[in-house]
Amino acid sequence: MDTVAAKKEQKKVEISSAEWQIMRIVWTLKHVTSTEIINLMQQKQDWSDSTIKTLITRLTKKEFLSRKKVNGRYIYSTTVSEQETMDEYANSLFNDFCAHKTGSVLNELIDSLDISKNDIESLQKTLDNKLKTAPEKVNCDCLPDGCEHMC
Repeated sequence: MDTVAAKKEQKKVEISSAEWQIMRIVWTLKHVTSTEIINLMQQKQDWSDSTIKTLITRLTKKEFLSRKKVNGRYIYSTTVSEQETMDEYANSLFNDFCAHKTGSVLNELIDSLDISKNDIESLQKTLDNKLKTAPEKVNCDCLPDGCEHMC
């Protein structure tokens, strides 16, 4: 399958930066009330109760969160795996970039992030394995016929 067709098959994770903040709380706590989410978010952000409730409602409508009524209170939990959702989001994001420039974007990203020694070792192993089958050059995919002379 060519790169363009592969990109179209990738699932697009439609979630805002603010919604990610809510999801991170629910992934961490597993089962949480809206009051707990609000209290924790307000320690991180200067957001009103109604803003946070709106985000929770959006995530529930998008089916990222589920809610169950227990003793008169709604308990929220996630319906999606944290790692899978992050992977899908990252893949979706990178699929929007020029394939020719992916390596430089990854390099900048790695350089700018705090990464543990274990993660660095894992990255090095992944890169060593990838090197064995990597092409000499990744072609641009911005235009249907490429844009070698422009990139």
